[in-house]
Amino acid sequence: MDWDKLRIFHAVADAGSLTHAGDSLHLSQSAVSRQIRALEESLGTTLFHRHARGLILTEQGELLFDATSAMAKRLDTAAARIRDSEEEVFGTLKVTSTTGFGTMWLAPRLSKLYEKYPDLTIDLMLEERVLDLPMREADVAIRMKEPSQADLIRKRLMNIRMRLYASRAYLDAHGMPERLEDMSTHRLICQNATAPQVAAGGALVQRLIAYEIPSLLYVNNYFGVMQAVINDVGIGVLPDYLTDDFPDLVQVLPDVSSAEVPVFLAYPEELRQSKRIAAFRDFVTEEIMAYRKRQLDENVA
Repeated sequence: MDWDKLRIFHAVADAGSLTHAGDSLHLSQSAVSRQIRALEESLGTTLFHRHARGLILTEQGELLFDATSAMAKRLDTAAARIRDSEEEVFGTLKVTSTTGFGTMWLAPRLSKLYEKYPDLTIDLMLEERVLDLPMREADVAIRMKEPSQADLIRKRLMNIRMRLYASRAYLDAHGMPERLEDMSTHRLICQNATAPQVAAGGALVQRLIAYEIPSLLYVNNYFGVMQAVINDVGIGVLPDYLTDDFPDLVQVLPDVSSAEVPVFLAYPEELRQSKRIAAFRDFVTEEIMAYRKRQLDENVA
C-alpha cells in the first residue's frame, strides 16, 4: 500500500472530515478526496460512510485505522528515541498525573526543570483516568498506586497519607476539635467517598461522615478541597505532601489519617534510554529527596 495514502487516510479518519484533514495536511479538500478514493479502489472496499455531518469509518475502515494508529505510535516512539540519541535534552515530554498532585506539587516545581533544560517542552495532562503508557497516551506517569500495565519501569517515590487540615482563621472562629466526635460541630470538605480517588482517602471520608457531620462540601479533586480550606470554609481531607508548600495549614486531629498511599513514577520499557525521561525522573527524585529531608529536619526540631 502507498504510505502517503495511508497517512492521508489516517488524518481523515482521525479528524472525521476531509476539510479538517486537509487543513492539517496542508492539502485541498479535493486532493484529499482523490487520495481516499484511490486507496479505496486499490483495496477494493469502502472505508468511509459519507453523510452530511461528516465521515464515519466502515468496518473495513476501522480495521485499517487500528493498523495506522499502531503505525503512528511506533513512528512517534522511533522519532522520540532518535531525538533522545542526541546529547541535549529537548522536545516534548508528555507527563500525566492526578489533578491534585500535578496541580499542587508538580507544576509549582517545574521552573527548576526548565532552568536546567530550557529547550524541553512539558505536556502536563492532569486527570484521574489512568492513561495507557505502552500505547503512548503519555510518556511518563506519577500515580497514587502501582501501575498494573505490562512493560513498564516503575519507581516508588514516597508514601503519603490523607489527613485533616484547616486554616488558622477558621479554627480561631470555630475552635479546634479535640476528638473525632467534635467533628459534628464543624464543616467537612472532602471528595465524595464514591468519587474516583485513592481507596485510602475514600475510606477515611467514610469514617469521618459516620460522626453525623451536619455540613459537608464535596469537591471532585484535592485542588478544590485545598482552595476551600485556605479560604476558611471548613476542615478538609488533604494529602500530607502539601504541608511543605502550604505552611499556613494547621493539622487537625494529628492521630487521624488514612492508610499509607504509595506514589509511583512509571514509564514504558522502550523509553528506558530516553534522555528526556531520565531528566524528568532525576528531577522528581531530587525534589522528593529534598522534601523528605525537610520533613526529617522538622521532626527532629
